[in-house]
Amino acid sequence: MEIFHISAECYPMAKVGGLADVVGALPKYQSKAGHQLRVVVPGYDTKFRNDNDFDCAYEGEIKMGNHHFHFKVLKEITDKLGFQLYLIDIPEQFYRTEVYGYEDDIERFLSFQIAVLDWIAQRDEIPGIINCHDHHTGLIPFMMLYSHKYRRLANTASVITIHNGLYQGQFGFDKLNYIPEFDLSHVNVLEWDNCINSLAVAIKCALAVTTVSPNYLNEINNYANGLESLFNSVRYKSKGILNGIDTEVWNPVKDKMLEKNYSVENFEKGKRINKKVLCTLFELDPTKPLFSFIGRLFDEKGGDLLPQASALALSENFKEINILILGSGKPEIENQLKSLLVDYKGNYNVFIGYNEELAHLIYAGADFLLMPSRVEPCGLNQMYSLQYGTIPIVRRTGGLKDTVIDFGDNGNGICHDQASVGDICYSIRRAIQLYKDKEHLNKIRELGMKTDHSWERVCQEYLELYHLITDKI
Repeated sequence: MEIFHISAECYPMAKVGGLADVVGALPKYQSKAGHQLRVVVPGYDTKFRNDNDFDCAYEGEIKMGNHHFHFKVLKEITDKLGFQLYLIDIPEQFYRTEVYGYEDDIERFLSFQIAVLDWIAQRDEIPGIINCHDHHTGLIPFMMLYSHKYRRLANTASVITIHNGLYQGQFGFDKLNYIPEFDLSHVNVLEWDNCINSLAVAIKCALAVTTVSPNYLNEINNYANGLESLFNSVRYKSKGILNGIDTEVWNPVKDKMLEKNYSVENFEKGKRINKKVLCTLFELDPTKPLFSFIGRLFDEKGGDLLPQASALALSENFKEINILILGSGKPEIENQLKSLLVDYKGNYNVFIGYNEELAHLIYAGADFLLMPSRVEPCGLNQMYSLQYGTIPIVRRTGGLKDTVIDFGDNGNGICHDQASVGDICYSIRRAIQLYKDKEHLNKIRELGMKTDHSWERVCQEYLELYHLITDKI
């Protein structure tokens, strides 16, 4: 089967969050299962692009209202990622510092989607599946069904995978003429709450809807930023599939970014050596339990709780813990976290930004990983931490609830119910007591490291879904 994944991100070409990790891994394992995989992302001006060679597979012109763009489809020539990677090259749209966050993001990602379909529709072979990811690709299923120029794709099975339903890509009907010509009797399909909602359109038009964890599928039917009734109406074609992790990248046995590799058989020594390097780097005491956070500093991730929770936990347990935070996001949160260095230096440090090598070292060297998320459709960090023998401390929500069970229930982590400073600090106190019981601590670490979160299992769930919907066409 020929499978296309269309996405705004793909690691290592372009990464903002977990979307990139999924799109960089799932196609690789589907390819290993014997299928033909194509991944298509915008042609950002990134290090990966500049360090690798691409051939031009197609060229074309886009007309979007009064906008005209020339585009190229560039193919990475070696297939070094384990699948065929294609870039939609529109320099004036994607040669920018950031992936998202511009006033013309609607125009940027709509031009991307149109270019993708212009190219696919003229190919000799029609794909078996087009799997779209999040709202940046949400108009593709509609255009496949109703835009006149893509009639060849009308019977191609489409899937929308929702990594975060809070972001929906809404825009006004004043931009309706951006969409390639279609029968206006179908214009109501585009409408949701008096505007064009890209995610809603995909949910209506795709043959299948997937979320990145089973529990998130349940949650999104009740909390979906205005799309609750729509999600309930398409439950019959929806499936929650828990993300996996790429164990070729995230594996303490062979991770080249670690000071010392280790396995489930010798993790005590391996983690101790990595922790010592990490603590030396950030002027922390390696004899104390190390609590870490890795991620975006936004309210959605509980980032706004971290300054107060860190200060309270450090003041209450000053001689007993270290806290290390790696992340970036809201400037006010970043500044609050940096200000804690005045009072807690020696037991606390923060790295504002993102560093892939440092993230790997933290997963290996930390004892506990904080994830106080308000919203977490799947979460990959908790799976990485389990893989590296670092115990996750999570709020029970979304995929965190699917993957982490409290050690009080013979599970692999520490769980709390509220996204609150009080719950975080209470969980830290429980972790301190657990840290003192080395036998119990290591038993939980071992349980986490033995948990199977590999993509091989997840890959099969997607393939079964693909076969189910293609058989109905």
